[in-house]
Amino acid sequence: MISLALKYLVSRKRQSLFTLLGIFLGAAGYVTISGFFVGFQRYIIDQLVNSSAHVFIQYRQDLLETHSLDEAFFGSDMGHVFWSARPSGREDYARIENPMSWYDRLDSDPRVAAYSPQMTVAGLLSKSRASASVTLTGCIPEKQSKVNDLASKIVEGSFSDIGSGGNRIVVGRELQRQLGVELSQNINVTVGSGTPTPFKVVGIYESGNRNSDLQAFGALADVQKLDNAANRINEIDVKLKDYNQAGEVARNWSKMSPEKIESWDTRNSNFFSIINLQTLMRYVIVGVVMLVAGFGIYNVLMMTVNQKMKDVAILQAIGYQAKDILFLFLFQGLLLGVSGALSGILVGYLVCRYLQTLTMAGPPGSTTSEHLHIALNFGIYSQAAVLAIAASIFASFLPSRAASKLTPIEIIRGGVE
Repeated sequence: MISLALKYLVSRKRQSLFTLLGIFLGAAGYVTISGFFVGFQRYIIDQLVNSSAHVFIQYRQDLLETHSLDEAFFGSDMGHVFWSARPSGREDYARIENPMSWYDRLDSDPRVAAYSPQMTVAGLLSKSRASASVTLTGCIPEKQSKVNDLASKIVEGSFSDIGSGGNRIVVGRELQRQLGVELSQNINVTVGSGTPTPFKVVGIYESGNRNSDLQAFGALADVQKLDNAANRINEIDVKLKDYNQAGEVARNWSKMSPEKIESWDTRNSNFFSIINLQTLMRYVIVGVVMLVAGFGIYNVLMMTVNQKMKDVAILQAIGYQAKDILFLFLFQGLLLGVSGALSGILVGYLVCRYLQTLTMAGPPGSTTSEHLHIALNFGIYSQAAVLAIAASIFASFLPSRAASKLTPIEIIRGGVE
């Protein structure tokens, strides 16, 4: 039966070749497209994981309810208060109420690799007539360097220098350009209604992101002093030993404290929406290719069945059963699927290897470049094989089943010559 199935395929070389080409392109396309998308997604996740903390503990933020301000405005003796326009918005506490308890909890938690207390305020930086509104973050440089990669992005000066003396600051490249300031020069920093305070620029960082490069960092004690908030913090960034536990850790900590706690994946949920859309596009593209290839197999086998009815009648007359006829035509589709899948996977792998040698430009303003990130996961190749073979078997079943149900008398009555 196998030799006969091969003979039928060879007898229709052109149709078999084009059918094989459809499965081949489907498998190769799936491997290449999946390798590119999965590699890009992995690169994005690695950047998010390595460049920032995994869990963010922020000051308490409560939404105002209808009667949240009744006692504050009218006292506890008031009965029922009815607002013509009810209170709305958010009640901010502006600081973490008991940071020492958090330090003890984080020090004793084996899942925590490092943490960094911070004080983030809105400030105004100025030099001569140039000024810029920025987010100023006060931190302890030794701790901050353990939770994100800011220190590795310093292009001038040193990040650790902000802690070596009073009133020192590190600014982003874009902020440095707007202010026209150079390393070791002074700029004035104003927070709230306070007076301008001179700070010495001891470092300039470049992240490649314009918004990130419009921020500034100083020592925690200096920023607290500027904001008249001694010993206060409003955020703790936490680095975990396993970033995959961030969501579970954030949920558990939220049950033990009124502070707002977010995991890195929740904070970057917009990126995951893009990743999910890319995954959907990948399956749609490959699904269309596999559908076309499946129709090709169906048409080839159906034409073979129609042209080989006389052979089917002879086979049944000499004793072949319906399951043998089913196997005869089903094997042809399976052979096309397996051959197309294996050759497509091999070519897809070679294309992915080639794409890994190509370089892409770094972020705008950066002089660095790096190779394309292409995934070579075993799961991608196994999925390509399963999809290609499954499409082939499904497309082969209907013509094979139709051939197995034919009887010699039906073929003779049909006038087959």
